[in-house]
Amino acid sequence: MLYRICRFLLNVIYTLLFRLKAEGLDNIPAEGPVLLCSNHISQLDPPTVGIKVKRKVHYMAKAELFGFKPFGAFLLELGAFPVKRGGVSKESIKLSLQLLRDGKVMGIFPEGTRNTSSVDVAGKKGAAMLALRSGAAVIPVAIVGRYRPFRRTVIRYGKPIDLSGFRDENGPDQLERATELIMRRIYDLAAGKA
Repeated sequence: MLYRICRFLLNVIYTLLFRLKAEGLDNIPAEGPVLLCSNHISQLDPPTVGIKVKRKVHYMAKAELFGFKPFGAFLLELGAFPVKRGGVSKESIKLSLQLLRDGKVMGIFPEGTRNTSSVDVAGKKGAAMLALRSGAAVIPVAIVGRYRPFRRTVIRYGKPIDLSGFRDENGPDQLERATELIMRRIYDLAAGKA
């Protein structure tokens, strides 16, 4: 209930303040595990990725945010879960895989950190690993705009990425090539090519 209330309020705020518009929401499966893989331009991105989606979206968040117990409980209710600074822990990976195996939706930023330049960067392999190990549908997501007040910001949800060809491989570059495909689809979507 709290998630729906917060999503509604943020949706109103983002729509009024940033004129947020969503495209391609029908590309997100209505059920089953889904991995929303987005570019990352601002700290405002996690709500942006989830507020127009009808299903609850789960995220990794830095563990320090959970230090104050009431705020940590609030974040947990909103679908966030802690990740220790300096890399993703085994616990976080297990929890992510469990969420996906339970048919949930996860939002993830394969760039690993905010990228405010117009230069495409190589993605981290975590998104590809989670997708291949869980069998989740991978939806590329592109946030286009700079969150300027009363200027249009667009979030585009692309068609699912077919990673089935990578599931049968066990070579050392399997995750790297799957990650490259995910990143290419995200950047193509951002450029309006997909």
